[in-house]
Amino acid sequence: MNPSDRLTAAERRIGVSLAAIFGLRMLGLFLIFPVFALHAKDIVGGDNLLLVGLALGAYGGTQACMQIAWGAASDRLGRKPVIVAGLLLFALGSFMAALAPDIYGIIAGRAIQGAGAISAAVTALAADLTREECRARVMGIIGASIGLVFAASLVAAPLLYGWIGMRGIFWLTGFLALLAILVLIRVVPAAPSPIPGPPTAISAVLREPQLLRLNFGVFVLHLTQMALWMLVPNMLVESGGLPGGTHWKIYLPAVLFSFALMAPAVIAAEKRGHMKAVFIGAVVLLALTLTGFFFAGGHLATLFLWLTLFFVVFNILEALQPSLISRIAPPHAKGKALGVYNTLQALGLFVGGIVGGALAERLGSGAVFVFCALAVVFWLALACGLNPPPGRRALQNAAA
Repeated sequence: MNPSDRLTAAERRIGVSLAAIFGLRMLGLFLIFPVFALHAKDIVGGDNLLLVGLALGAYGGTQACMQIAWGAASDRLGRKPVIVAGLLLFALGSFMAALAPDIYGIIAGRAIQGAGAISAAVTALAADLTREECRARVMGIIGASIGLVFAASLVAAPLLYGWIGMRGIFWLTGFLALLAILVLIRVVPAAPSPIPGPPTAISAVLREPQLLRLNFGVFVLHLTQMALWMLVPNMLVESGGLPGGTHWKIYLPAVLFSFALMAPAVIAAEKRGHMKAVFIGAVVLLALTLTGFFFAGGHLATLFLWLTLFFVVFNILEALQPSLISRIAPPHAKGKALGVYNTLQALGLFVGGIVGGALAERLGSGAVFVFCALAVVFWLALACGLNPPPGRRALQNAAA
């Protein structure tokens, strides 16, 4: 590998520190998933499943509403001030949920947590601070933190719940958000000043064909992720014979293997200039993985294989798509474009939960896999028209 293609020490620090900020915040989302339904039975209003679902989903709802606003604000005001403000809101929501006397207070706290929607600002900051030819690897470090934190939460949540209870978990996530602010201020390098430019309307970002392909892609990717997680735990219990408390033994190695397998693909996309080929290949592999889940049957080894491949594809696309958004969007509207992207991401999670649950209840798990596979095939048709901008290596070769 050419030395210029390697991540510098500063870029590695940027990737790890921003992944830590992202991960500390996502931990607050994931930690309550395995235990909240059990906890809700013992609080006022917790016997209403609709309210329990709203407490879980309120985070994603307000996050989807606020991503564009926070992303656009980071274009005008700078990335770091917006990230600090979002983390303070997240901490406030965590503390409100910790002090809540009933389910309604927890819903309000979760909504405020989600209102601190900093994903667009964090990914825009990563794009600002890294070279184009290494950007997808830095985005990959940040994106991979989501899978790692999710796997870690499956292990930690039951242990923490038994030790400090749900209130303690909310207090912990609030203090972790404050810790993330310290990481941002002390570890992440100073961000460049906002780039001046003419105002870019949200409608222009939504209509831009190349961005539209990527925005639809992240919607389908996270719709598929959420729909799968309506099914995979039960598949591991019913078909794989694993009790719920031991699922981390499958998730954790699957995530770790996926990191090792996705890295060569991301490096090849950047080093060889095959960004589109790797991107299209990942979408094809996602469709094949969903087909594999459909035919997995009751074999635990087969479930592990398809789950690992799903994490591989997920991590590759989580690395490449925001990197492509940052290259295609105008420099002065990068945060706004990433805000739209992250809004579609949150909407995908929301729709995936609803559609996945409805199809599984009425038509069975096979219908969920078929629906998701068809959505991915439609995404593939759109993705074939993607024209990513040439990387620096391609421009240098053209000049030579």
